[in-house]
Amino acid sequence: MLDARVVTNKKSKITPYSPPEILVVSRDPAEPPLYRTVTVLSYCQRSNRPLPRPTPVTKIAQTFVDTEDNSSSNQPRLASNPATRALVQSPDSPEFCCPCGAFLGWKQIRLGGRRQSRSYSDLRLLGNAQSRGFAWEVNDASRITPVAEEPKKSVKKGQAPIELLPAEILDQIISHLAIDIPPNGYTPRNVDLVSCLLTSRTLHSATLSVLYRHITIPHSIIFSKALNHMKQYPALGTIVRRLDFSHFTSVGLGRTQQMNVEIQNVTSKTLLECLELLTNLKECLLQEHLEDDLNVDVLRKLLSRTPSLRAVDFCGCSSSIFSDGFLSAVTEDPDFPATLPSLRRVSLHECSGLVPPVFETLLPRLVNVTHLDVCHTQITNSALMSIPHSARITHLNISRCTKLTGPEVVKFLTTHPAVRESLVYLNVMTDSSRHQLLDETDVDNLLPYLTSTLRSVNLGGAKIRSSNMPSLLRLSKHVEELGLDSANLTISDINLFFALPPSDSDSDSGSNATTTTTTSTSTNGNTTGNANNTNHEDPSPYRVWVPSQLCYLDLTKNPHVTQAALLNPKVCLLVTPHSAPLDVIELSEKIISPLR
Repeated sequence: MLDARVVTNKKSKITPYSPPEILVVSRDPAEPPLYRTVTVLSYCQRSNRPLPRPTPVTKIAQTFVDTEDNSSSNQPRLASNPATRALVQSPDSPEFCCPCGAFLGWKQIRLGGRRQSRSYSDLRLLGNAQSRGFAWEVNDASRITPVAEEPKKSVKKGQAPIELLPAEILDQIISHLAIDIPPNGYTPRNVDLVSCLLTSRTLHSATLSVLYRHITIPHSIIFSKALNHMKQYPALGTIVRRLDFSHFTSVGLGRTQQMNVEIQNVTSKTLLECLELLTNLKECLLQEHLEDDLNVDVLRKLLSRTPSLRAVDFCGCSSSIFSDGFLSAVTEDPDFPATLPSLRRVSLHECSGLVPPVFETLLPRLVNVTHLDVCHTQITNSALMSIPHSARITHLNISRCTKLTGPEVVKFLTTHPAVRESLVYLNVMTDSSRHQLLDETDVDNLLPYLTSTLRSVNLGGAKIRSSNMPSLLRLSKHVEELGLDSANLTISDINLFFALPPSDSDSDSGSNATTTTTTSTSTNGNTTGNANNTNHEDPSPYRVWVPSQLCYLDLTKNPHVTQAALLNPKVCLLVTPHSAPLDVIELSEKIISPLR
């Protein structure tokens, strides 16, 4: 292997036409080093043609410049042309060679000493296309390595990643697209779910279960379309779990009552047809706009022939058609079951037309009821006490029930197993101007027995006075909503919910200035502390202040709460930072009107 190096002619002055010489060195380790020089002849000298006129130095540089972008290397390279490389390597070849197209300039020629060409730096600046270096030089560090693109995987039909998810996870994802509250008027809703229906077969089946699981009917046209679709595809009826008519109204659609009667979209017949298709119905929410369509057949189907039903709501239904049909379905149906174990939530809110025999027949059958709302109904004491002991009621609303008496209600709330240790929401509010349920004795007997599981208590209309504050303070440590309508409590009593009395606060602050307090928690959850006064030898225990948990407080018709007292932070703490986390205060209209 031969190595060619360019050296200058030292015997004569360098001219633009002085041909350089190439030092040929033998690189074969088996042969002795061979040094010989050959003269580089230009193409014009070889062909015996006249030499061109002298040209500037730039032309000499251009004879060695290759316009192609060739990669550089640390070691000098011979000509890429096979014919030229064969001439140099062959011992019988003529003693000359020509610069090849891959020649990278004099910088790559290593002589083991100083540079022989004084014009190297000048030549290097001539072709300066970048900040430094020859135009043909390539910096390996700045070279951008092309990134190999990953081959696109062909996804088979029905094998997309989202389609391979378990049905339970896919159901949870699509459920976030459902809209429970319908828009106003005829605005399209659940547009996203409709788009999912058209995506693929897998998403179509998963979206159907979400779309038909909860059916909300805002007006009769929606109900008519849903019913016709389920008639055409009865399998869709088995998906429905909740039928919601709570938003049903014709207000805003430009209809009169007579027009609603003439439009036969929602009738007792169509309701019964719909219920026959919903074999797995669990919740049915109805209201007063449908009360004339809830006849005995519809009610009998709901109460006794829908075994999967868990919740039913007849809010505001008080017409004679509904009341008579309910009485017939409960008391006159021979097939009415002895117990309703699956029915857990019953709302007869404002069903004032239902007679007492309805409650005396229905309530004993609710063996597993957890939510019972009989607000403003004709429920009696005997019907209330007939609730099975196996029930565990967490939400009870018996407000404005004029046929109930205070002592029986207190007895039920303090002794009945269905409510004694499970109540979370309790509403015994009454209108004191018409009927008072709890007098002073009833309040004294009830408040100490209210359990710590309660989070919302409405005692509006009861005879509450300042002597009941210790029990109310205990309630405020775990109750978040407290209704004290018509309660005779002073501003000082109300301040006790949010701060210690002034005397206790002063003594506590004085002792903290001169003592060290150690707190400890007993086994029953009460936190106490011991303060050692420096002026006295014996320690004196005191109770640690527990902040109130009240977020809502009803002080309507309180004679002591006035606008002047409310806006004076030195007198009332209701609107000061001390009342946190209190967010809502309900007051009388005569106090609110001047503030608007």
